[in-house]
Amino acid sequence: MTKLRIFMGTAALVCAIVMVGSVQRAVAAGDEVSASDQYMVYCAKCHGPSGHGDGANASTLKTRPRNFADCATMKRISDDTMFKAIKDGGTAVNLPGDMPPWGQAFEDSEIKGLVTYVRTFCK
Repeated sequence: MTKLRIFMGTAALVCAIVMVGSVQRAVAAGDEVSASDQYMVYCAKCHGPSGHGDGANASTLKTRPRNFADCATMKRISDDTMFKAIKDGGTAVNLPGDMPPWGQAFEDSEIKGLVTYVRTFCK
């Protein structure tokens, strides 16, 4: 089981590196990067590719990442709160500090795109 976890972790890391490289090349070329691509590169490692809070790094955190597919919870969270959590980190919205601030990595318009994309997990 340990070998399988090591293999899966390594595979996830390789995929993340490839995806980050793709996003960075697109940005360098001046191409628009979709919110779904940004989510997969920057957010899915903790929140999971389907937004269930089960990403490859989730088990390393003190607090489980938000499950974006939990519609009852997500209905109570405003877009402004999600925007602030992404931009300024979890502590900015009275959540644990496991959620880092991403304001230096994304423009405000990109954060708004991520908020809109995250909403698609709750159907």
